[in-house]
Amino acid sequence: MDRVSSSMKQVSNPLPKVLSRRAGGGGLEAERESFERAQTVSINKAINAQEVAVKEKHARTCILGTHHEKGAQTFWSVVNRLPLSGNAVLCWKFCHVFHKLLRDGHSNVLKDSVRYKNELNDMSRMWGHLSEGYGQLCSIYLKLLRTKMEFHTKNPRFPGNLQMSDRQLDEAGENDVNNFFQLTVEMFDYLECELNLFQTVFSSLDMSRSVSVTAAGQCRLAPLIQVILDCSHLYDYTVKLLFKLHSCLPADTLQGHRDRFLEQFRKLKELFYRSSNLQYFKRLIQIPQLPENPPNFLRASALSEHISPVVVIPAEASSPDSEPITDLVEMDTASQSLFDNKFDDIFGSSFSSDPFNFNSQNGMNKDDKDRLIEQLYGEIAALKEELENFKAESARGVVQLRGRASELEAELAEQQHLKQQAQDESEFLRAELEELKKQREDTEKAQRSLTEIERRAQANEQRYSKLKEKYSELVQNHADLLRKNAEVTKQVTVARQAQGDVERAKKELEDSFQRVSEQAQRKSQEQAEVLDTLKRELAASRQELQVLQGTLESSTQAGAEQSTRIAGLEQERDSLSQAAEQHGEEMAALQAELQQLRDTLSREQESSKMELEALQTQLRDKESREQALQRRLAEEQFALLQGTAREAERMVQDALGHLEDPAHIGCTSSADCLLSRTLAASECVERLQDARSKYLSNHAAMGSLLPCLALFAHLVSDTLLQGSATSHVAPMEPADRLLEMCKQCGSEAVSYLSALQDPGTVEGADCSLVTTCLGRISAIGEELRPRGLDVKQEELGDLVDKEMAATAAAIETAAARIEEMLSKARAGDTGVKLEVNERILGSCTGLMQAIHVLVLASKDLQREIVESGRGAASPKEFYAKNSRWTEGLISASKAVGWGATVMVDAADLVVQGKGTFEELMVCSREIAASTAQLVAASKVKADKDSANLCKLQQASRSVNQATAGVVASTKAGKSQVEEKDSMDFSSMTLTQIKRQEMDSQVRVLELENQLQKERQKLGELRKKHYELAGVAEGWEEDAAD
Repeated sequence: MDRVSSSMKQVSNPLPKVLSRRAGGGGLEAERESFERAQTVSINKAINAQEVAVKEKHARTCILGTHHEKGAQTFWSVVNRLPLSGNAVLCWKFCHVFHKLLRDGHSNVLKDSVRYKNELNDMSRMWGHLSEGYGQLCSIYLKLLRTKMEFHTKNPRFPGNLQMSDRQLDEAGENDVNNFFQLTVEMFDYLECELNLFQTVFSSLDMSRSVSVTAAGQCRLAPLIQVILDCSHLYDYTVKLLFKLHSCLPADTLQGHRDRFLEQFRKLKELFYRSSNLQYFKRLIQIPQLPENPPNFLRASALSEHISPVVVIPAEASSPDSEPITDLVEMDTASQSLFDNKFDDIFGSSFSSDPFNFNSQNGMNKDDKDRLIEQLYGEIAALKEELENFKAESARGVVQLRGRASELEAELAEQQHLKQQAQDESEFLRAELEELKKQREDTEKAQRSLTEIERRAQANEQRYSKLKEKYSELVQNHADLLRKNAEVTKQVTVARQAQGDVERAKKELEDSFQRVSEQAQRKSQEQAEVLDTLKRELAASRQELQVLQGTLESSTQAGAEQSTRIAGLEQERDSLSQAAEQHGEEMAALQAELQQLRDTLSREQESSKMELEALQTQLRDKESREQALQRRLAEEQFALLQGTAREAERMVQDALGHLEDPAHIGCTSSADCLLSRTLAASECVERLQDARSKYLSNHAAMGSLLPCLALFAHLVSDTLLQGSATSHVAPMEPADRLLEMCKQCGSEAVSYLSALQDPGTVEGADCSLVTTCLGRISAIGEELRPRGLDVKQEELGDLVDKEMAATAAAIETAAARIEEMLSKARAGDTGVKLEVNERILGSCTGLMQAIHVLVLASKDLQREIVESGRGAASPKEFYAKNSRWTEGLISASKAVGWGATVMVDAADLVVQGKGTFEELMVCSREIAASTAQLVAASKVKADKDSANLCKLQQASRSVNQATAGVVASTKAGKSQVEEKDSMDFSSMTLTQIKRQEMDSQVRVLELENQLQKERQKLGELRKKHYELAGVAEGWEEDAAD
């Protein structure tokens, strides 16, 4: 050690000088070479042919290398030199390391690896042929890696480790349900590949023994850690996406997604459970457990019950201390070699052998201590580098964990905010519900109280009316009593006046009597002398006194009578006074009670008025709220109308755009289809006008306007497209008019729909111009209809009967002509010609008889169909209702009659020697085809168990057999005639034979050319016949419908 320290003192600070000399040189190239050398060593150590798990430190070095060079060029340059196609274990460990790089490496690893996707695909197919060992495992793992690259290429927002927040997941789908739908399908495919690898690895292991503690078992199980990490994220995102899709789409549309998710859920739950029981995974990873039952996507609140599975990797699982001690030796050796390589790059190889020039200075070789010191220096440098790598990795892990924690905190805050919003909304809705309930109860109470008040008011009114009547009666009685009292008082006054007069008269009489008495006494005293005079006067006075006494007695009697009468009147007055007093008391009591009732009634009226005012206030508030709600409803309804009209306008504009689209030029249609669409559009326009009128008079009739509006847009668009397609097969002038009218109709429809979107013009919107355009389109369509279809539907029934009768008559006529030709042939021909003609005509006769039977069977079947299907309608109405089927019958019967006539003409020409046997065979086949058409048209609407249908099928088979007989007899006759007319070349010379041979070759070439042309002509004829038949039968319209 002293020698080393003295040597260090002699060499003062050598490293900076050497580095300063090479600083301006190739320092970057040396660092690059050192990096590539270190990466090569780590990749070769990580990917080798030993059946052991990949060491974490080597894989980590590869990951750090991708971050250092910001890509995977070095990795692929080293991997391309490895024999991956020759060693399955080597390929398996390559897949493991590459999976780690895709997950934890630099983001450019994916871009640098996409170019090798085809090579990985070829390698996957190659290893798929090996069913034992690692062959199938490598094939499935390579397929998984290719799927992972394709997924991240299509979805660049997803990082390699699949860690995303809910906000980032929403941004990945761009808030579009179509993108979420496609993203869910891609995740299902991705997770399916992960589960396939999971199951294949477990199925390749012998689970009856502890395979997870063996090196071979760990080699197979190690990649499943990356699979578990991927599966946990994919499961979580799939659940969230499915809940989002179920909130936007119908449940039936997502039935396939739910079935696929349930299958993958069962597999993943089983695999997680099996993995958590393996000893190998218990120290490396903490596997989550899925819930007992899958989420219920049909219940939106089930999302809050979902818990995202979190995979936890313990810190000691990835630390260097957890690795075996033997790895330290390898690490020291690798670090020492790496240090030596770096030292050689910096100081040179010669300086590396004697770094401090100890040999030249001291003149002695290095001893063991020097080598030990150098080795320790190398180990220290390697450990420092390793420590720096660990620090950088731990710092990145801390940053990632902090980022993840911040994301989780943000997500938690967002969830809490959403929860708070939901709670606030729930409280608001609950308060509003309570208020509405309270208002309803108050309204009900007010209604009940109003009803009670009305009932009480009605009762009080009735009671008041009764009291009023009684009071009126009392007042009337009181008035009568007052009148009686006045009369009695008047009578008493008169009686009292009479009594006073009597008393005054009596008093006057008494006074007169007293005066007379006094005068008599005075006269008796004074006229003593004149006694006689006094006596006479006294006698006269006595007489007068008697008269006066009589008068007084009569007056006294009259006064007594008057007093008695006055006493009776007074008694009656007293009784009347008492009755009046009683009536007055009763009236006062009634008036008090009436006043009390009036007070009570006034109080009740005031309270009722107050309650009524409160109810009216509530009613006005309710009416104002209802008016506000009605205004809001009207606005929403008009907004709905605007949206529907806008969509309808977009649909019509899209149809107008298709009119100018070059891709639409190849589309064709028929005039009948156009007319049917035009008729439906015209009827829809009328219904739309009625619905708009109802809506203008009552805005609550919005439900009938919106369907009419959508149907109007659909039918007008369909009419425009059908009109454009019809114009493509029409003549130029009608086609131009039709196309121009379609454009005008579309423009008018767009104007009408635009008017419906404006509140100011919705009342004045008029679609009469659209109706006019549709009428003109219908008129042009009528011009373009084929003239052959101008048969009225009322005449179809008669036409069917006429055509069937004409067909039967044509067949009978043909049979008669054949019999006539047969009799002529027997009379005029002999030998082979007679035999040939008899055979041909006989077979033709049999064919005609079979066709006649078939026509009769067809008529019976048609009669049965009409009787069973017409119901209460007539046969003509049935034929008119089923016009397409009727037209098919007419066409088939015409074809049969025409075929019979043509075949008879062909047979006549053959018998006369002017025709060819081929014409007869073609005619027989054509008539067989026509009868087959008649059979098909007849049995379309027939019952499968019908006896007439069986007869018709039997007759059809007889026609086919007869047709085969005609063809066979014709061919036999042709062969007999050709054998008879065989040429004799015995008398011809060589030159003549050569000449005939050349003529025959020329004839053969001409016939072949003519045959080719005739075949082309036949194809064109059949094509044109098919088109005409399609127009006649309405096939294009049926296809359009």
